[in-house]
Amino acid sequence: MSLWLTASASRPAAAIGCLTRTRICVIVLTVVAVPNRDRLAERREATRSEILEAAWQVAREEGVAQLTLRQVASRVGMRPPSLYSHFASKHAIYDAMFGQAWESYEAVSDGLERHLPDDPRAALKRVASEWVDFATRDFARYQLMNVRTIPGFSPSPQAYEPAVRVLGRLHSLFADLRIGDPDAGDLFTALLGGLVDQQWANDPGGERWRRLVDRAIDMFADEMGLPGPREDSS
Repeated sequence: MSLWLTASASRPAAAIGCLTRTRICVIVLTVVAVPNRDRLAERREATRSEILEAAWQVAREEGVAQLTLRQVASRVGMRPPSLYSHFASKHAIYDAMFGQAWESYEAVSDGLERHLPDDPRAALKRVASEWVDFATRDFARYQLMNVRTIPGFSPSPQAYEPAVRVLGRLHSLFADLRIGDPDAGDLFTALLGGLVDQQWANDPGGERWRRLVDRAIDMFADEMGLPGPREDSS
């Protein structure tokens, strides 16, 4: 915002900063407008973030399906009924966690997309490896994102949007690689989901199924008719 102040010629030149007494001098003052902060909204958002962080802690320690409002409230120093001022139900907390989890992977996908190799097989292997690494890093997060472990819970359309965008990018990549099979997305995600599930079930923290990612993608690439050499499995 600018304020325009006009100094009259009757004032001394020294007072208005002009070279002569007869010139009218226009002084421009620039005022930086600072929007009013909604401190109440900021505090509410900070409290919501604290509640969600506590919920993740409980989920990682006790299991996603074992999360209770009492445990979450205890960790943030609140009484359980007070949580309803921020989340309408326990499922609303799950919904926010689901959205957070997929937003986290979407951020990974954003960075990955800009640096994919030109070779089709190498590009698919990079995408697959990033997903498997992300999925095997946090069991509670993986369960919430991909396994229906919570009776009666389904993510809201808003929470599901990041997952939809991620899947859309996968299909865009397939189009760029000239993969036209309509079942390609289902086959690709089934391959990776199987590897992740086996890793968590039989070798959590290990490499037994993680190391098979490139070979699995070579199988997929062969099925899709992609050019390029297979990974040496010897």
